Amino acid sequence: MADISKRRAALNDRLKELEDRLLQIDEDLDSHTTKDWEELAVEREEDEVLEGMGLSAQAEIRMIKAALQRMDEGEYGYCVECGDKISEERLDILPYTPFCAKCAAKHT
Repeated sequence: MADISKRRAALNDRLKELEDRLLQIDEDLDSHTTKDWEELAVEREEDEVLEGMGLSAQAEIRMIKAALQRMDEGEYGYCVECGDKISEERLDILPYTPFCAKCAAKHT
C-alpha cells in the first residue's frame, strides 16, 4: 500500500479545505441584507446552490473522518463489506472509499 502517512496527510488537507469551505458558505448564507425583492429572489436561488454545496461538503467530511478512523484502527485499505483489499488505483481516486470496486457497484 502507498505510504499511509501520505494518504493521511492528503485526507487531512482535504478535510481542512472542506471545513474552510463550509465556514465560507455559512458566512455567505448569513450575509443577506438586501430589502429589494428582486435581489432577494436572486439571493434565495444562490442560497439553494450554496446549501447543496454545503451538504455535499458535509457528506465528504463524514467519509474522510471515517477513513481517518479506519487508518487509526489499522483497517484502512480493506473493504468494510467483504474485507478484501481495496486497489491502490481506487484509493488514488477515492482515498476515503470504504468499499472495493465490486462492493461499491452493489451500492450504486
